[in-house]
Amino acid sequence: MSGVGPVEPGQGTRAWDSTPPPARHWPRLGPPARAFARHHRATLASLTAAAVLAGAGYLYATRPERPAPAPPPYPSQVTALTYLNPQVRTPGTEKRSFRFDALLSVESGPPVTVIRISQPYAGLSVISSPRTPFRTKAGSPHKITITLRVTECGKAPRGAGLPFLDVTLRNTRAIQTHSFILGSRYAQDLSGALQVACSNDSR
Repeated sequence: MSGVGPVEPGQGTRAWDSTPPPARHWPRLGPPARAFARHHRATLASLTAAAVLAGAGYLYATRPERPAPAPPPYPSQVTALTYLNPQVRTPGTEKRSFRFDALLSVESGPPVTVIRISQPYAGLSVISSPRTPFRTKAGSPHKITITLRVTECGKAPRGAGLPFLDVTLRNTRAIQTHSFILGSRYAQDLSGALQVACSNDSR
């Protein structure tokens, strides 16, 4: 009669032992060893924090620089002076004066201050209302009244071709003096006013 029994271990082998190995008990650390372990952990933590800070510092130092903001425009580039109309002369109006309204506007950028208004003819004086200096903000046009007075007919033009006003402007970018040509209608009105002012003058 034949049969199969349990397999016997051969030479150099042993039967599988399912018994788990005994638990390993680590030796308890004494006070010096525990102090060393705490110091070691603290040192590792300090080194890690230093590495993080160093990495952050490197990233900050090598970050791309932001482009500088664009400077504001020059005041003459954004300021306009528009001739509106001459003021109606009344019986009490001085004969040698010519008064008209104009509109000063700023297109964009910081406010513009009008420092001075002048004109090129030696025989005329200029005053404005409001008086200079005054400031105008972008988007808020400023109506002004300008009075030209003949001080000496011999030095005042009888026929002004393209008369202009010199206006000194200032904003946070620069101070500029700009010549504003107010157009043919202003030239005609000024020429007529000068003829009336100097009609009895023999020059």
